[in-house]
Amino acid sequence: MIQYFKSGYNKLLELEGIEKDCWINVVSPTTNEIDMLSNKLLVPPEVLSDPLDPDENARVEAHKNSLLIVCRVPCLNEADSDLPYSTVALGILLKRDLIVTICSKPVDVLEMFNEGKVKGFLTFLRERFVMQIFYRTSLLYLKYLKDINNRAGDIEQMLHRSTRNRELIDLLRLEKSLVFFSTSLKANELMMQRLQRNNLSEDIKESEHELIEDVNIEIRQAIEMAKIYSNILGNMMGAHSSIISNNLNITIRYLTTVTIILSLPILVASIYGMNVPLPFQNDAHAFWIVTLIAVVLSVLGVFFFRKKNLF
Repeated sequence: MIQYFKSGYNKLLELEGIEKDCWINVVSPTTNEIDMLSNKLLVPPEVLSDPLDPDENARVEAHKNSLLIVCRVPCLNEADSDLPYSTVALGILLKRDLIVTICSKPVDVLEMFNEGKVKGFLTFLRERFVMQIFYRTSLLYLKYLKDINNRAGDIEQMLHRSTRNRELIDLLRLEKSLVFFSTSLKANELMMQRLQRNNLSEDIKESEHELIEDVNIEIRQAIEMAKIYSNILGNMMGAHSSIISNNLNITIRYLTTVTIILSLPILVASIYGMNVPLPFQNDAHAFWIVTLIAVVLSVLGVFFFRKKNLF
């Protein structure tokens, strides 16, 4: 899908084709659409197709008449997905009179611009548009990191009342999401450093350098948050694994103690079940005497194990 946008008077206008100072939003394009854009923009097809690779790393690549920037943006997956949060490559192609964004799937970062939720967004201010994308991406990372932390807290509460493995598996999935976030954020940080050494930084007005600093601060903050939450999740899973092992040991010890105590009356009953002369066999109260002996032995066993803190 290819959409064309251009800033109008206090609103974003959708166009029918390419115009000067427009924004071309490309989402999950077909091969024909890539070839068509390649011919119109005079760029190699691989420049447009590289960001569609889900494993593409964040980077900056200068071409003859354009500049390709690839960053990793966070995305929320479907509820039944094995990974609740992940990242996807977003390509930004800067040309002299327009800007192109390429992504393999719709992302919330660009939806904010489509819906007019970004203050000061103008399609003809291309360098500022790039920094606004990076800034919104960093804010979205922070939002998803807080969501992950909240979900981990809810799962922890469920773990106190549950003996199933489902909660531990959910924690493992959240930890995997944090690993993806940490890797992508570090790659974005390196990409920003390279970008600032590129000619793009010279094109940004002095008033927009504050936005660059905000982007760097938010990226570093997101990296630290991802690292902290990852450590918390790892420690939480380790603690619960230890608790589960300890509970298992306590249960086995309890069952072993009960088995020993129950074996004492069984021992007495088995002895008096033998077909040989035994004490009290001719007594009218033999049954009750044998039962009393079994009960006394069981009570003594309970007291013994309680004294040893085994029962």
